[in-house]
Order: sequence, then structure tokens, then C-alpha cells
Amino acid sequence: MNSISVTDIALRGLGACCAVGNAVLHALLVPDHLEEKFYMGVLFAVGGGVMLVVAATLVAGKRSMTAWLTGAAVSLGMIVGFGLSRTVGLPDGYYEPGWEPPYGPLSLIVEGLFVLAFLTWLGVRRAAAAQAPPSGGARTERTAPARLTGGK
Repeated sequence: MNSISVTDIALRGLGACCAVGNAVLHALLVPDHLEEKFYMGVLFAVGGGVMLVVAATLVAGKRSMTAWLTGAAVSLGMIVGFGLSRTVGLPDGYYEPGWEPPYGPLSLIVEGLFVLAFLTWLGVRRAAAAQAPPSGGARTERTAPARLTGGK
């Protein structure tokens, strides 16, 4: 029997909310970035779309590990991209000074919170697996292989 814990549901809910928040924040910025640097607008749109799929997958409870890993990779990529775009710049001369309030700080919060929720979910999952009894039914003894008698 596979039971879902309240902690699992709460963490998946938090992850889904962060993913939707990430998608909304980036969707608001897509038009300006398409004009400024087309590839940045496309990256924002694709990243937001992926995060919406991540949110739906977490809510559905199917393929949670895939959803968490994808969302964490996108979130970390966005955090790194944000940092690079404000320090050394990105390809094609893309450089953004400042934090672009409120979008920049809010994006960093939901992306960071998503990653923290994933790491917590992963830790809870591992702890539960360590406490679970070994599967395989009630019978644990093994039968010895039959001996072969040969012509020697």
C-alpha cells in the first residue's frame, strides 16, 4: 500500500505554488525581453512554460521526482542566469544593472524556495525509505539451489 504523507502533500503544494509564481513573474517580463534581447524573452517564456508543467505534475502526484528535478534545474538555471546577467553579462552583450524590483527579488525568492522545498522533500523521502521495512513479503528465507550430479 502506498500512502501519501501530509508532509509530502504540503511540500508538493509549496513547490507547485513556487513554480506557478516563477512562471507568472517571468511571463510578465517576456514582452519587454523579446524586444530588448529576443533570446532572453524566449528563455523566459520557455522557462515559465516548463515551470507550469512542473506545477501541474507536482499537483497530480505523478512522476514527482522528475518534476522536482526539472523544476530545481530550471530554478537554479534562472538564479545563475540572474547573477551572471548582473555581473559578467550574458551572450550578445546582455547585461542588466540592479535588481529590477519587484520582479528580480521575487523571482529569486520563489526559485530559491522551490529548491529548498525539493531538498526537504528529498530528505523526507529518504528518511521514510530508511524507516520502511524491507519489501518482499513475509517469506525471507532462500532455498538452496539443487545439486547437480554429474558423470565424474
